[in-house]
Amino acid sequence: MIKRIEDYREIVGDEVIHEIFKKAIKFAHKHVVHINSTYQGGGVAEILTSLVALMNDVGIFAGWRVLHGSPDFFAITKKFHNALQGDQINLTAMKKEIYQEQNEYFSRFTHLNHDLVIVHDPQPLPMIRFYRKRQPWVWRCHVDLSNPNPELWDYLKRFILRYDMVVVSHENYKKKDLPVAQRVVYPSIDPLSAKNKPLDKNTIKKYLNKFGIPNGKPIITQISRFDKWKDPEGVLKVFELVKKEVDCRLVLCGNLATDDPEGRKIFERIAQKARNMNDVILILEENNILVNALQSSAAVVLQKSLREGFGLTVTEALWKGRPVVASNVGGIPLQIIDGRTGFLVDPGDIEGCARKVVQLLKDPELGRMLGENGRAHVRENFLVTRSLLDYLDIMSELLC
Repeated sequence: MIKRIEDYREIVGDEVIHEIFKKAIKFAHKHVVHINSTYQGGGVAEILTSLVALMNDVGIFAGWRVLHGSPDFFAITKKFHNALQGDQINLTAMKKEIYQEQNEYFSRFTHLNHDLVIVHDPQPLPMIRFYRKRQPWVWRCHVDLSNPNPELWDYLKRFILRYDMVVVSHENYKKKDLPVAQRVVYPSIDPLSAKNKPLDKNTIKKYLNKFGIPNGKPIITQISRFDKWKDPEGVLKVFELVKKEVDCRLVLCGNLATDDPEGRKIFERIAQKARNMNDVILILEENNILVNALQSSAAVVLQKSLREGFGLTVTEALWKGRPVVASNVGGIPLQIIDGRTGFLVDPGDIEGCARKVVQLLKDPELGRMLGENGRAHVRENFLVTRSLLDYLDIMSELLC
């Protein structure tokens, strides 16, 4: 069923709903388009699925275009993604040519006559070069920009400078060398989506059984793409230490985004390492109810990222009232207030991470307290209704 703004009243309250309608009235019949590089897999697609629908519900004509890319293009933009988060890159003329040509090709059959264009992440960034710009353009970057590769950043700036605004997920991602207006919008989850709505015990049990996850032991889970920045190998090392203290089970569940060519290789490498480990289950599946069931039933949720633009899997787990142990990187500390809504650990501290997991497994009451605080923190800051208000404020700044 298509959701409407008023469906969120019981969660966020009447004042928030009224504020949304009050701000949106100015943009009745305005045309807004979002552009990204995948319709499923990853947080951006999930955000847009809900956000675009709700924009339309409040009277905005909001659309969503997905950039068409070749395997070579997505291999290059994955390298760009990694380099924006600090990796080295061999930025050859051929890479630049493929990157720009794919965007030019897409622009030939993607007509943008909208009042506002919002481009998500680096894949479609150069599109702005191939239009006679007649409206404000916003670049919404979801990755950690705190320490980008200097050569790549300098190259991408030639496109960013054409934009009217850059939106990032954290104050620390704003760039002093960028004269474009910069704003912060926190990513968000939809509390009424299949991934986040409440599940009854029978449904949870059904889905755990369906995917071969036995009952009888506490579950530790990490839900994330099979990506090196999510550190699945580190998660296996943490579990080895935890298992010595508490008899438990680890479930690593993730998907392969259509614009991420590295995921399959990483999954196969992790599967090889986990083959001789007891009580480790790997699941490669795009199934939102399964994710919901895993997070809802987990004794502890991990997010042991090395880099993290924001970490919506943390948001999801907090919303379900689960205790979370996560790395002190990127946007995670915006969500995890250490000792209050969860535990933060250094991304390289395997032993410290394991100690926190063991502590939570041995003290369920502490986990319940952290989970309750985490859910309240998400309700206040990281739901889709809050993102919608933020985008309405951006529209006020650019269109009024």
